[in-house]
Amino acid sequence: MDLFESEAGQLRNRLPKDGCVKYYGPIMPSFDANQYFDVLLKSIEWKSDEAVILGKHIITKRKVAWYGDAAFEYTYSRTTKTALPWIPELLCLKTMVENETGETFNSCLLNLYHDGSEGMAWHSDGEIYLKKNGAIGSLSFGAERKLSFKHKDTKESVSMDLQHGSLLIMKGVTQRFWLHRLPPTKTVTTPRINLTFRTIDA
Repeated sequence: MDLFESEAGQLRNRLPKDGCVKYYGPIMPSFDANQYFDVLLKSIEWKSDEAVILGKHIITKRKVAWYGDAAFEYTYSRTTKTALPWIPELLCLKTMVENETGETFNSCLLNLYHDGSEGMAWHSDGEIYLKKNGAIGSLSFGAERKLSFKHKDTKESVSMDLQHGSLLIMKGVTQRFWLHRLPPTKTVTTPRINLTFRTIDA
């Protein structure tokens, strides 16, 4: 953790208003992060993401997976996924994130970006299945990538680079007022795995 990012012992909010985003930086040694990256790459049941956009069925190069406490159904972009049972490594990471943040989670949506050509367009995680104003804990492994935020009304923007083994949390009314995206880049040629721990209101 960067000590200069704290205020009175607390991580500062990266958003100027209408929400809360805190970046913890790496929360584990690089050796452990490397180990988790390798295990997740090989053990997760990765599948190409699917979406229905403007009436067209799109299959992405980016891979996704959905795990949880129960067989939760999760619908976004007009497609539905059913959560798989946790694997031990995901449970360890969930506990680590919960201990760091003081939040609790019951599910995790994972993304695999093979290189910088794959990203995520502007969106907010406001699906009706998610706990209202609940926290989302985001763990990053692999290539360092930029995450950008844009206010829905004022268009103010904030960006930060997410390091290997790092944790970011979004909570409060962030999803109501802010969009976020992972912009594509030509400078990244290696994979990134992102875990977003969430709470589904079952």
